[in-house]
Order: sequence, then structure tokens, then C-alpha cells
Amino acid sequence: MSTPTTKRLTTSAMIASFADPGQRTAPAPFGHALAALAEQDRRIVGLTADLGKYTDMHVFAEAHPDRFFQMGMAEQLLFGAAAGMAEVGLVPFASTYSVFAARRAYDFLCLDIAEPNLNVNIIGGLPGLTTGYGPSHQATEDIAIFRGMPSLTIVDPCDSVDIEQAVPQLAASDGPTYLRLLRGKVPTVLDEYDYEFRLGKASVLRGGNDVVFVSSGLMTMRALQAAQDLAEHGVDVSVVHSPTIKPFDSETVLAELGGGRLVVTLENHTVVGGLFETLAAELAKGGVQERVVPIALPDEFLDAGALPTLHERYGLARTTIVAKVLAELG
Repeated sequence: MSTPTTKRLTTSAMIASFADPGQRTAPAPFGHALAALAEQDRRIVGLTADLGKYTDMHVFAEAHPDRFFQMGMAEQLLFGAAAGMAEVGLVPFASTYSVFAARRAYDFLCLDIAEPNLNVNIIGGLPGLTTGYGPSHQATEDIAIFRGMPSLTIVDPCDSVDIEQAVPQLAASDGPTYLRLLRGKVPTVLDEYDYEFRLGKASVLRGGNDVVFVSSGLMTMRALQAAQDLAEHGVDVSVVHSPTIKPFDSETVLAELGGGRLVVTLENHTVVGGLFETLAAELAKGGVQERVVPIALPDEFLDAGALPTLHERYGLARTTIVAKVLAELG
């Protein structure tokens, strides 16, 4: 007698995509951009700490095996070696998970790389809530950890356009950089907005008379989606994308605020120490009296699970953004 079988539903929380069904995506934009840049610049080298496949560094490794270095599960060694390479004139891109860069190897990044102001580019995978593996892999506080480090530039890209255009600019910058990597099949969004990534600069993607969204990372994609949905409710939304968190382009962002409009920050990061507090500090320094409503992850360790469920639970989904704004507008 045969027994009925139940289909087992499986998913990989580690490499889950936040792209919407049917959305345009680009495969491994970081890996391909770095491999292409290395064709033009012999100084480019790639390193990883046993995570080439999971940070898209494997694309570079296949294209330039003589310039790829597998350091094993040793993040401190990864950064120390990258610093040494930069000292002799190479331009290293060192990839690992954001949690390991921020929590395990902070001191090596700080003293070996940032203090001597070396051109080392740290590529951090799984930033914020881009994996369902729980607190051990969710880098919800990485920006807060790194913002206080002198000399370090912090980039939180929205999509494949941001990543592809950022890579050569990171390589050309003098000091160290930290890129919050979106890996795998990454949505392509910003090409529809006459947009160009400029390191250290924010961009106004659309204007609006009622609400101003100031966003970074994948939340700019959600901000644009929510702005379209809110238009159906008669709410006109401006969206300002700030892919560089440090240095923060306060001139562009603050120029878009005012006029009695509701200001909302959107970030894939804890509400502590990220974009919300960065903007709040700039408002305070400038003597600007403006209330800002944060849409961010809570100051707590998050659950494990499927990304769509978690984004809905913690307020990063487009539906929850729309509901939050409508509630604030009353």
C-alpha cells in the first residue's frame, strides 16, 4: 500500500531575492562590474573570506583567476591582506558578509585600512534584512557601527544600476569604502529615472507636493513603488535617493525639504544610527525645524523566515509603507 507524499516546500533564506515577481533584474552586477573594471585596470584585485559564490566575487575569480585571493574563513586576515596589497599600489575589493565585516573584523578595518586611509573597498553581503537566517546573518546595525569610523565612505545602493556605476568610482576614490552589497538577481530600477550614481551625492528622482521620501538602498525601490500607490490616494510624493550615507549630501537633501510636507526616511537598517539619525543630525546642525518619520527596522534582534513575510512584519513592504504614510497624514 502506497502512502501519500507531501511536497516539501523549500527555500534558501541565505540567497533569497527581494525582487518582485516579474521584475527586471541583472545577474551579479557587482561581480560583472568588477571583472569589467579589471580588464582596464591591472591594479584591481579581488579577495574573499570563503564567500565568493555568495558575494558574486566568483564572477571576478573566473575572469581573473591570477588576481583573485581566497583567504578562507578569516575575516581579520582578509582585511589585513587587503591593506598590505593597497600599501604596494594595488586596489583591493574584499568581500564577506556585512555581519562579519562589522562584528568580527572592525578593529582590522579601522586600524589597518581606515587609519592609514588606504584604498581598500569592503564589499558586505546580506545587509539589513536581505536574508531570512536570523540575527547571526542579518546586518541590521552595520551602518551604525561604521558611521563613527573616520575616513570610511559608506554606500547603500538601490539596484543594479547603482552597483554597476559605483564600482569604478569606489576604485577611483582615495580612501576606504564600504558597499552594502545586493547580490544575485538584483532589481534594475533607476534607469527609468534619468539617474546617474555619483559618489557622495543624493538625487531627487521625482518631485511631489505632499510628502518627501528620503531613502537609501533597496528601500528607494520600495519608496518609488509606494509613491505610485499613494498617487492613487491623491498623495503626491517626492523621492530623494541617498546612496552615500557617509559623507551625507545634506545640501541636496535639505534643499528638497520644507513647504509643510511630511518627511519620511526609509532604510533597510535599524532605526538607530542609520539614515534617519543622519538626516536628523543634519537638520539639528542646520537649525531646521522639521519633523521626520522613520520607516526602518526596529531596535531588536529580528526573526528568521521568508523575506516577504519578514518585510511585511517589520514594515519594509510597499503596502506597509503606504499604510504608514496614510496614517501619518490622517
